[in-house]
Amino acid sequence: MKTARFLLKFLTRAIVLGLAAGFLIVWWKPSLLGNAGADRPLAPSPATAPGNGASGAAHRIVVASFADAVARAAPAVVNIYTARLVTEQTQAPPLAQLFGDFWPTYRQRVERSLGSGVIVNANGTIVTNQHVIAGAESIKVQLADGRTTEAKIVGQDPDTDLAVLHISLGKLPVMPLGRSDTLRVGDIALAIGDPYGLSQTVTQGIVSAIGRGQLGLATFENFIQTDAAINPGNSGGALINARGELIGINTAVLNRAYGGPEGIGFAIPVNLVRGVMKQILKYGHVIRGWLGLSPQEITDAQAGELGMPRGGIAVVNILVKSPAYEAGVRPGDLLTSLNGSPITSAQQLVSRVAELKPGTIVELAGKHGLTPFSYRFAVIERPTGGVQAQQ
Repeated sequence: MKTARFLLKFLTRAIVLGLAAGFLIVWWKPSLLGNAGADRPLAPSPATAPGNGASGAAHRIVVASFADAVARAAPAVVNIYTARLVTEQTQAPPLAQLFGDFWPTYRQRVERSLGSGVIVNANGTIVTNQHVIAGAESIKVQLADGRTTEAKIVGQDPDTDLAVLHISLGKLPVMPLGRSDTLRVGDIALAIGDPYGLSQTVTQGIVSAIGRGQLGLATFENFIQTDAAINPGNSGGALINARGELIGINTAVLNRAYGGPEGIGFAIPVNLVRGVMKQILKYGHVIRGWLGLSPQEITDAQAGELGMPRGGIAVVNILVKSPAYEAGVRPGDLLTSLNGSPITSAQQLVSRVAELKPGTIVELAGKHGLTPFSYRFAVIERPTGGVQAQQ
């Protein structure tokens, strides 16, 4: 009996001392535990587990760095420097009349600006914003590796604020193109450009929204909204995903003056960029369908003032001798459907018609006063750089 009690006390003390010693050792040198579990995949949540519609979500791993994505994409982002000659009126001094016509009333100066661009193929094709190079008399491009060269304009599309340039150099880095139609709100987004002339800079955020329109930035708007910082000089630069693929061309931010919002920037989706670039490289400009009229959304109150029964999409102007005019459409008509599908906004009508090839027959329905109409006619080619929101 005494022997059993002695053994029990001995084992108890040994266990306590062993646990205490182990605790002290781990506390003193925690690395002895190793890094088990540090790189373990995140456990799938019920909403993202296999079989719930989120393919591969169960094997996501926490990303510690986006350096690989930047290394893949950044070499293809270039700085763009432009120069244009600006003529300004000047105010003559009080004694100017003494000099008659010899006193100049204007002066000329060289205005310089900067932006960014993206090399999209090995032939030297660069995509940027149209407003970056608009009116430029000289365009200089600097690559991330320090090489510089003059660039030529291949074509411009003011309706989407895109332009295509060409440079002739040796081996060029090329930006891998991703897809914008698979983007989801919350996806990682990295902006690469040349803000304030500081040389190449990368900022990080997420995709805040998709399909943004009616911002007044371009005729055709389908912007990606992001909170990745976009500053002056970033225009025309790259918005990339976590794999280093181009998903958009950074274009604009909301006005920050007077304490305005921050973290709201917009990029043109890469799928739209692809289509515009393809047409510019083939034709020198973008070919779109056009009705020859200007639609505008009006409220019921505005319609009442104009003597119309209700609001909707109204024709506010129309090109005489256009197919729409010759078919019978007139200013003041309400437009209700195109090819049998309802028209809900002027922007929707503009975009749907722009996708059609010139010569395509369309059926436009609406009302002239209280009288319904339905006309069939062929669309024509939209004038290059046409007036915003005109069809």
